[in-house]
Amino acid sequence: MSKVLLVDDEAAVRFALSEVLDGIGVEVLTAGSTEEALPQIEAADVVVTDFAMPGKSGLELLDAVRALDPTLPVIMITAHGSERIAVEALKRGAYDYMSKPFDNDEVAYSIRRALETRALRRRSDRVELETSAGIRVVGESPALQRAMSTAARLADKDVTVLIRGETGTGKELFASLLHAKSGRADKPLVKFNCAAIPHDLAEAQLFGYSRGAFTGATSAHQGYFSQANGGTIVLDEIGELSLPLQSKLLRVLQEREVQPLGSTKVEKVDVRLLASTHRDLSAEVKAGRFREDLYYRIAVVELHVPSLRERREDISLLAREFARKYSERFGLDDVVQLAPEFLELLQRSPWPGNVRQLENAIARCVALATGSVIGPAAFELISGPAVGSETLSAPDGLRPEGPTFREQMEAFERNLLTSALAATANNQSEAARRLGLNRATLYDRLKKYGLLPE
Repeated sequence: MSKVLLVDDEAAVRFALSEVLDGIGVEVLTAGSTEEALPQIEAADVVVTDFAMPGKSGLELLDAVRALDPTLPVIMITAHGSERIAVEALKRGAYDYMSKPFDNDEVAYSIRRALETRALRRRSDRVELETSAGIRVVGESPALQRAMSTAARLADKDVTVLIRGETGTGKELFASLLHAKSGRADKPLVKFNCAAIPHDLAEAQLFGYSRGAFTGATSAHQGYFSQANGGTIVLDEIGELSLPLQSKLLRVLQEREVQPLGSTKVEKVDVRLLASTHRDLSAEVKAGRFREDLYYRIAVVELHVPSLRERREDISLLAREFARKYSERFGLDDVVQLAPEFLELLQRSPWPGNVRQLENAIARCVALATGSVIGPAAFELISGPAVGSETLSAPDGLRPEGPTFREQMEAFERNLLTSALAATANNQSEAARRLGLNRATLYDRLKKYGLLPE
């Protein structure tokens, strides 16, 4: 749902405008001053502000909005006879103005038109961004549109961006979008997962090492920063870096140079840094787990990637796209369809693992589908403990009691295949038809489970 921010120091005016907006299906945000409005700018799709307010005026709010997001429409409310102020507002970039006392129909019309303009601009920016990256982003929710709009504004600015979002939301995809539309698009895009490699190895991988720098270093290695020279380096889950490595990273960013391990030679590097994290780095700073100076260095601009809970409208679109993708990947003759009841269950689920978890769940359902339509009964396959947890492995390598999830799924699939063969008197073509598989895929699975006839 689109959001309209109403800014006026008079509560009666805010109430009257809210009543008007109730009829056009938008969410209303309110503020009594410019100071109260500023923290809400990022969430708004249109700003309607009075000119004369205690403290900073509506014109000052307009200037702040233009600095933060030049594409955000601002409608100025002025007193009767204040044409000079209205003209000044339009010169500074206001979308429209209204004089008090205002007509409710005119207010509603102006805001509708501003929302349509905003939507068209976002759609244009999004198409341009996706075309540049060769990536299609699925979803139409306002939360996703805001993230895409922010990415479009940041992409061609050579600024460090901290991409925030929960695990599985698609932070890496947004990093690729930012690089693809930047002035560095024809240069390397190098990605490094800070959580995947121990501290000592991470330092060697990031900054490089010379031959003989340590046991096993039989040849020199060019570090990721040097590999990305002229282009972009993405440090995924930067919050997982150790404090000593954070210190060395800060020096690289400040001095724009790296010194490989075991070498006296310093190499100049010119890279754009995109960092991502699922952690609240400001809280990590307070807890002493993340350097404050590094935080301010990487969080020049922050881009929030919404969770599925913030964009539930997109779940059905994503699920259908994943069903198409895995129907093709698994070699099915037809795309498996998702029943409305099944989609409704998906939309009501919490999805703590976000898009990645949803994709894995749909892949599982498609792989185990026994027909051309996945109905609500299949939801039991994905609504157990695996859906509610971020990892499927037991801690410290300990095996949980009983069979693992993979073993249970394989047993379930084996039983499906056995039942299909039994029901068709071992007629593989008919069994494949009933299971919604092509014959080659059925053959491969029968072979996997040792079910091929002697």
